[in-house]
Amino acid sequence: MNVSIKRTVRSITISTLLQGILNAALLVLAAVLCILLVKETRLLLLSLTQAPAVHEVLEHVLIFFLYFEFIAMIAKYFQENYHFPLRYFLYIGITAMIRLIIVNHDNPLHTLLYAGVVLVLIIAYFIVNSTPLRRDQH
Repeated sequence: MNVSIKRTVRSITISTLLQGILNAALLVLAAVLCILLVKETRLLLLSLTQAPAVHEVLEHVLIFFLYFEFIAMIAKYFQENYHFPLRYFLYIGITAMIRLIIVNHDNPLHTLLYAGVVLVLIIAYFIVNSTPLRRDQH
C-alpha cells in the first residue's frame, strides 16, 4: 500500500510539473502573439493610408482576427480551469479558411473545396452548440 501511495504522489508531481511547463509555454506564446498582433495592427493601419486593394485589407483584417482568436483561446484556457473550448478551434478554422479563400481564389475547384470546409466547420460549430441543449432537455 505504501508503494501505491508513492506512485500516486509521483504521478501527481509529474502531472503538476507538466501542467506548469504547459502553462509557461502558453504564456510565452500569448506574449509573442500579442507582439505580432500589434505589428499586424500597425501594418493594417499603414496599408489603409495607402490606396490598397480590397483583398490586401481583408487579408490583414483576417490575420488580425486570427491572432486575436488565438490570444482569446489562451485566455479562455486559463479561465476555464486549464481546458481549451472546442468552439475556439472552430472559430480559428473558419477564419483561416475564409482568409485562404480571399487570398487564394485563382483556382475555382480549390475555392469550392475551401468553401466546403467552411461549411463543415460551421455545421460542426452548430452541433457543438446544440449538444448541451439536448442534454438539458432530457
